Amino acid sequence: MMNRPPRCDIFCAVVDNYGDAAVCWRLARQLAGEYGWKVRLWIDDLAPLERLTTAAERSLVEVHRWTSAFPQTSPAEIVIEAFACELPPAYLASMAAVSVKPVWLNLDYLSAEAWVAGCHTMTSPHPRFPLLKHFFFPGFTPDTGGLLREQNYETRNSHFDASAFREEFSLGERPNTLTVSLFSYANPALPALIDAWSTSATPVHVLCPGSAEARQQIGNLELVPLPFLPQSRYDELLWLCDLNFVRGEDSFVRAQWAGKPFVWQIYPQADDAHLPKLEAFIEQFKKVGAGDTAMNQAMHNFWLAWNDQGVLEWNVFARALPALKKQTEIWENHLAGQRDLAANLVQFCLERLK
Repeated sequence: MMNRPPRCDIFCAVVDNYGDAAVCWRLARQLAGEYGWKVRLWIDDLAPLERLTTAAERSLVEVHRWTSAFPQTSPAEIVIEAFACELPPAYLASMAAVSVKPVWLNLDYLSAEAWVAGCHTMTSPHPRFPLLKHFFFPGFTPDTGGLLREQNYETRNSHFDASAFREEFSLGERPNTLTVSLFSYANPALPALIDAWSTSATPVHVLCPGSAEARQQIGNLELVPLPFLPQSRYDELLWLCDLNFVRGEDSFVRAQWAGKPFVWQIYPQADDAHLPKLEAFIEQFKKVGAGDTAMNQAMHNFWLAWNDQGVLEWNVFARALPALKKQTEIWENHLAGQRDLAANLVQFCLERLK
């Protein structure tokens, strides 16, 4: 049994501009800040971290640029390669050379598909070295790795001051207005949605983090650019809004913790390989709750249309928002009753370090 906190190296190759870096950073910060682990994050693109984090947060984790000329370094007791990135050959050889082999994990992408639970914690021996890799799958059920959620999340949420946030970003108070956050990839459905919002009977106030566009009024729609927000401030934006459009993995998970209705744009893959993942999540989400058929159908159709699979029907979806809000709160409580990903990962690793 170790008498000190373990050392942990996390490797991240940035594919989705912010998603990969965001997930790896959240995990690194949680392992260091909540569990006292000595964490090094090796990442091949430092730019996303400059926008996602604050200087104070970065002091918790040792961040290194991962280049092809990888330095000679001793391996950590715990090695996490995120999203099937391949470890540097020199580092892999150093893992094989130490007498006590590191606990080696591949932290995989999040999916609600049925096969995930069966593959979670499966092992794969290296073909040349005496090393064993464990697959660690995030997920929405207790038989998976869970989702990232900080221990102080509820405290931060309960102390959030919506009026102060509005004042800071010159948003003003907006009674009888639907406040929406919009964070998306390029989307061919967006023009139709803007048209629908502009003619909405209820005024729509859309906040666009990271947008370089000017503030503009289009009929009953106001589009408001915001600066790109670091992770902690992005949570505040989600808490503020009545509806959140999110993308990829990290913002998708944060929207679920916020307990507000949300619309997910999944990261597109070749041959529409992403669509079964989208459908799998919708099915899991619908099973936990009151079973409102009209709401479920409106959500299903709107999400598919937002992912380029159908016609966007905003008015139908808007009528379902009150029921969807209740369903999302039930879903968030369901998830909060499970252990978070960092806690599961820590327990898994420490059991193998004994």
